[in-house]
Amino acid sequence: MVSKLDQTINFHRQALGLRAYRQQVLAANIANSDTPNYKARDIDFSAALDNALAGKQTGDLGLARTSTRHIAGTGNSGPAPLLYRSSFQPSADGNTVDMDIERAKFAENAMQYEASVQFIGGQFKTMLSAIQGQGGQ
Repeated sequence: MVSKLDQTINFHRQALGLRAYRQQVLAANIANSDTPNYKARDIDFSAALDNALAGKQTGDLGLARTSTRHIAGTGNSGPAPLLYRSSFQPSADGNTVDMDIERAKFAENAMQYEASVQFIGGQFKTMLSAIQGQGGQ
């Protein structure tokens, strides 16, 4: 029972992190709707969630060193790789942001984020109720 609860909470924890990241990406698209040559981006949420649940790290990028005096390190591109979205009607200035699509995806993602928050909250209320012995009353 505890294992199943832990898996469920971990699933929603991972989903919340990815939803928050996706919201930032979609907000950047909306903010850059008038920027010439800006390309709309998004993440493959399902693939990113599968990778996160499997424990795969997808956000670290190796940085190339062209000189021994360069500092070694890794670059973090975020919890999921960014993908460019194809535009149905690119603008004359090369911008591929479609505000209707971006607003719809932004609202959908926000609702799914809120649903996960409410689910986790309900799980904790149920656990607290069980601990306090109020489950069957």
